Amino acid sequence: MGRLAVVAIGGNSITKADERGTIPEQFENTRETCRHIVQMIARGYDVVVTHGNGPQVGNILLRAEMSSAVLPTLPLDTCGADSQGGMGYMIQQVLGNELRKIGVDRCVTTVVTQTVVDPNDPAFDNPSKPIGPFYTSDEAERKVSDEGWKVIEDAHRGWRRVVPSPMPTRIVEADAIKTLLDTGCIVIGVGGGGIPVVEKNGQLEGVEAVIDKDHASRLIANHIGAELFVMSTDVEQIALHYGTPDEVRLSRLTLEEALSYHAEGHFPPGSMGPKVLASVEFLRGGGEAAIITNPESIEKALDGETGTRITR
Repeated sequence: MGRLAVVAIGGNSITKADERGTIPEQFENTRETCRHIVQMIARGYDVVVTHGNGPQVGNILLRAEMSSAVLPTLPLDTCGADSQGGMGYMIQQVLGNELRKIGVDRCVTTVVTQTVVDPNDPAFDNPSKPIGPFYTSDEAERKVSDEGWKVIEDAHRGWRRVVPSPMPTRIVEADAIKTLLDTGCIVIGVGGGGIPVVEKNGQLEGVEAVIDKDHASRLIANHIGAELFVMSTDVEQIALHYGTPDEVRLSRLTLEEALSYHAEGHFPPGSMGPKVLASVEFLRGGGEAAIITNPESIEKALDGETGTRITR
């Protein structure tokens, strides 16, 4: 085995905000991202690729709702599993093709992954993660009345369902992923943070929730003993005072500096907060470095020329 890395790619980099999200668009976006991951593999890294699934699950929910007159609706954990299978197929095909272009013939496979959460996590009492389509006020009121949803007004674009986002505690298939890595496979797993499940009397059961992919990716990274954790996002570097005239881009941070800036409010929960905190926990769990950057900058970030690198 070579050096181990986990690369977490965002669902929004596969279905972009200015696109319809057609399958050809998603394949092309995946191809662009995978070209950069292939360069990591060419440098000697063995890689686990994780991914977000927000836009994709939103579309699955919308399809299910629009066909609900003739087909049963889908629970949220099943939607997550569907997205893992579909997106995993796409990533593993594209990544395999890109590897063969550079003369590398490696096994690339997807593991449908469950992530255990604590049923007593406070998030279950405070649903906060928006999912699915936007609704008018009247439509949202009907959803609350008829289906017991919790809803919020989101970005002044309408009302959306919110669900719990508990912290992950264990990746069920972590040992299977490690075994595949040991045999030389490149693995796609922990899609969308994993399918949220709870344990009851030794049995697993899906729950209506979503899991932050960066925190779940951190868990698998520590379990397999990865030295590097790369989080691909839509900015080249994270920054202090982001989006203001006082913006300061950050190239390198220590764990303590990252925590200090987070405490000062520079990395909000809906933006860089989860990535910074996942980096901190990865380092505390034995990792060597975490990098936050956009897909096209991954190679330069590995060389220390850009991106934000967080170390102990």
